[in-house]
Amino acid sequence: MNRVKYRGRLAPSPTGYLHLGHAKTFWQAQERAKQAGGDLILRSDDLDRERCRPAYETAMYEDLRWFGLNWSEGPEQNGPFGPYSQIERTGLHRATLDRLREGGFLFPCTCSRKDILSAVAAPHDGDNEPIYAGTCRLRIEKDMAGKKFGWRFRVPDGEVIAFEDKNMGSQRFVAGKDFGDFVVWRPDDVPAYQLACVVDDFSMKITEVVRGADLLASTARQLLIYRAMGWSPPAFFHCELMRDEKGRRLAKRHDSLSLRQLRAQNVVPEVLRKDW
Repeated sequence: MNRVKYRGRLAPSPTGYLHLGHAKTFWQAQERAKQAGGDLILRSDDLDRERCRPAYETAMYEDLRWFGLNWSEGPEQNGPFGPYSQIERTGLHRATLDRLREGGFLFPCTCSRKDILSAVAAPHDGDNEPIYAGTCRLRIEKDMAGKKFGWRFRVPDGEVIAFEDKNMGSQRFVAGKDFGDFVVWRPDDVPAYQLACVVDDFSMKITEVVRGADLLASTARQLLIYRAMGWSPPAFFHCELMRDEKGRRLAKRHDSLSLRQLRAQNVVPEVLRKDW
C-alpha cells in the first residue's frame, strides 16, 4: 500500500507583525511535519488587500526564519503547487464558487455586518460572530440585478457536524445553532476565508492542517464545503491559544510580543521555545 506523504502548511496573513502565539502554532506545525517525515509549505494568505502590506510580508519571512522555521515550498522558492500567494489563486477560488452555485449550495446576499447585528436578538456563534438570520435565503441571482452582493453557503439547519481533532479530540457543532449561513464570496468580488482556505489546502494536497483552537468552528464550516465539492478533507490539529497576562488571546495588536519586537530586544528564540 502506498502511503500518502505528509504535507503540512503555514498560512500566515501579512496584515500585521506576527506574534508569539503565531510562532507557537507554526512551531507545532513544523514539529509534526518533521515527526511524519513530510514537507512543510508556506502560503501567504494575503486576500485582505486593504490590510496587507509589503512591509508585513517581508517581516513575515524574516521573523519566521529568525524563529527557526523552515519550509520546502513557498512564495520565495516556489514549487509544484504554486502560486503560494493566495491572491494569485483566485481563478481556482472562482471555479469552486461556480461549482457550488451550480450545485445549489449558495445564495446571493446583500446583508452587511451592520444589517446582521441589527437583526432582532441576533445570536452569536462560537467565533463570536452573529448568526445569520436568513434574510436573503430565498433570493436568487436574477433578483440582484444592479445590486452589490456576495454569496453565502446555506448550512443544513440542525445537522450535527462532527470531527475528530488530533489534539482536542471529538468536536461537535450544530449547523444553524453553533454557526449560521456563512460568506464564501464577498460583495467586493473577493473570495472569503472559508472558501479560499478549503480550495488552497485541497489543491496544494495538504494532509494535515495545524492551526489555533479559535478556528474549530471554522473547521465545521469548511467540512461542509469539502462535502459539497466531493473532496476528502485533511486531518486537523488545533492548538491551545497563547494568552496575555490578563487571559486575553494574543492578537497582532500585542506589539510587545510580536516577533519583530522580540528580535529587536535580542531575545533568543531557543529561550522562548524551551517550555514548548
